[in-house]
Amino acid sequence: MPDMAVNEPSFTIGIEEEYLIVDPSTGELVASPPQAFFDDCAACLEGHVTNEFLQSQIEVGTGVHDDLDAAGEELASLRRSVADVAGSHGLAPIAASTHPLADWSAQHHTPMERYDAILREHRSVAQRLVICGMHVHVGIEDVELRIDIFNQLTYFLPHLLALSTSSPFWQGRDSGLKSYRLSVFDSLPRTGLPESFASFGEYERTVGTLVSTGIIEDASRLWWDLRPSMRYPTLEMRITDICTRVGDAVAIAALFRCLARMMYRLRRDNMRWRSYSHFLINENRWRAQRYGISEGLIDFGQQQVVPFCDLLDELIELITPDATYFGCQHLVEDARSILQRGTSADRQIAVYNAEIAGGADNNSALAAVVSHLISESVDF
Repeated sequence: MPDMAVNEPSFTIGIEEEYLIVDPSTGELVASPPQAFFDDCAACLEGHVTNEFLQSQIEVGTGVHDDLDAAGEELASLRRSVADVAGSHGLAPIAASTHPLADWSAQHHTPMERYDAILREHRSVAQRLVICGMHVHVGIEDVELRIDIFNQLTYFLPHLLALSTSSPFWQGRDSGLKSYRLSVFDSLPRTGLPESFASFGEYERTVGTLVSTGIIEDASRLWWDLRPSMRYPTLEMRITDICTRVGDAVAIAALFRCLARMMYRLRRDNMRWRSYSHFLINENRWRAQRYGISEGLIDFGQQQVVPFCDLLDELIELITPDATYFGCQHLVEDARSILQRGTSADRQIAVYNAEIAGGADNNSALAAVVSHLISESVDF
């Protein structure tokens, strides 16, 4: 264990996921699930479930954990509980960041003050948000350390996105992207890669400008790929699609947690991660969004595109001391399995192509993708 004089953060972990609610008999997204479904979920999950912007969505969140295996077990239990409740109402959840067939114009937002305000401000941009994601919180109590780690982690956000991609289809078409979700989400303001800040005070002053002018009500309206949480003493990673396989979600959460500790460890040893422009990191963000894990990302030091398997090998080597510290080496290694079987986006495309090759029309092939997602979302 490290010397306590260095004020090691807790690095607690919590995971939030958003699901889409579908009719398993047709594969269609259910625009207005019965209120009894949400009431039963609330009664069953005791504070770990909330409504989302659209009525066709639901969000779950684990408690705060020191042990990532325990967080993963709770996440799996939450998924299973939502699926069981949904099944009792003739519904099913899917853990995918877009619905292959859904028409965004046919969806209804949840009538809550916060969501009413988002709709009034953003109009059709908000109406298009038929998308779901995964958010991972890591506890870093010291605010200045939190901002310092926040600034450095931006480099690795495209790597995490690439591993998570689950949104290749949009409005009944193959989008050609592995994460079309980001194309939708980026149409909102205050999204994308976050700014860098010299201190927590500079961050507060910057956000305060928008709050004091009435542009936003608080920092929860910052929808960056990574942000200091307004509610908790955490960094919240938001760039990832939701993983259809719960094991993939836990592996990515393990990578993020270990990366956060690596940045702390470097600072403790009077070092830091090298800095690159957002112009360059955004290029990797686009490559991850477009290709997922299939075409590699740019290694800025080598100044060449490197296969993702090599990048993951390097990343795992970098965080090995931190995975050892947390006792989560097995979860970090699970990220290699994503490369072997592909991301959810890869598997969805494979199902679609197989159906088309077998003579199915476009809608039937997409309905088969939904059936695949229903099964895989709770196939632990």
